[in-house]
Amino acid sequence: MADDGALRIIHCFRSPVGGIFRHVRDLVEEHRAAGHEIGVICDSSTGGAHEDRLFDDIRPLLSLGLIRIPIRRAIVPSDLAVIFNSYKHIKSLQPDILHGHGAKGGALARLIGSTLRVNRYRVARLYSPHGGSLHFTRSSLSGRAVLGLERLQERLTDSLVFVCDYERRTYEEKVGRPRTQSRVILNGIQEDEFETVAAGPDAADFLYIGMLRDLKGPDVFIDAFARTERAVGRPLSALMIGDGPDRDRYEAMMAERGLSRRIRMMPAMPARAAFSMARIVVVPSRAEAMPYIVLEALAAGKPLIASRVGGIPEILGADSAALAAPGDAQDLSGIMANALTTPGWRERVMPKPEDFKSAFSASVMARELLDLYRNLLSRPASMRTGEIVS
Repeated sequence: MADDGALRIIHCFRSPVGGIFRHVRDLVEEHRAAGHEIGVICDSSTGGAHEDRLFDDIRPLLSLGLIRIPIRRAIVPSDLAVIFNSYKHIKSLQPDILHGHGAKGGALARLIGSTLRVNRYRVARLYSPHGGSLHFTRSSLSGRAVLGLERLQERLTDSLVFVCDYERRTYEEKVGRPRTQSRVILNGIQEDEFETVAAGPDAADFLYIGMLRDLKGPDVFIDAFARTERAVGRPLSALMIGDGPDRDRYEAMMAERGLSRRIRMMPAMPARAAFSMARIVVVPSRAEAMPYIVLEALAAGKPLIASRVGGIPEILGADSAALAAPGDAQDLSGIMANALTTPGWRERVMPKPEDFKSAFSASVMARELLDLYRNLLSRPASMRTGEIVS
């Protein structure tokens, strides 16, 4: 750690797409503004033009550099080369903090950090699952293997960091009660994102924005949209914004149901640009941890309907009338129809803006995480070396 108290922090993760990348970008901005030195290691084979633009935005803030190397989703022999090459880079940067995000990022940070610790180099090793391996179950051989590896790696972990209480509970149910320190630090968003985004005069009725894959529920959204049209007795309009492996299948699904003219598909774009193009945001996911799109939509003042999954009830309230059963197009459709036709629905159902902001601010998230970093580094010397503490 520098004499002025500045920390040298490296974030490791696999795919620079979605919530993990958003989470890391927010931490980079907040912690760099507080005077700390930041670096990033992630996969070079995922992401597109949109992600390249996001990297360009934070590149000037990465005083410890941006390192992109091929990191496969599955466990493969080439992982050994990834670990070795990453170790050489990280050792040369002399970090105080190695924070891994997602299963592959967590393994990278903890294995490399532990190797440094064996050589009596002081570095704190943190892991945030962000869902990831917690989507597996013990009913399959692969699930038992992945969750078993999570348990094993606790011995290489100074602190687990969960982004919501749901993630903490899921970890305890699937992996076991943590044998190392753990904290829940809620995701948060930037101050300028709390400005209201008004819908334009030609705005669509509903918006789906996110990855085009079944886990996120685009097929449920299309089915629910068709049911909502029948329920309200008139044609409606919707936008589906995003990229993903199942895009062609969803287009075919819309064409088969005669919805192609009323549901328009557009490539990925910044969320706030998308919010101005629709009145109500729908998040029909089958599984989530703590999705940023929910936070972004509420901060922008958008009415929001979502599945009752992951940490979403912690945002909207456990008994919120905006929550639908996951994968249930009929239940989702009923809420969509109510939101569209019931006067005062938004004011009655959505969280109070002041309460929401006090809980889900990026500045609060970054400050709590920084306190944790410093707490870990202040441990007795015997706990900062290669000794394993369980």
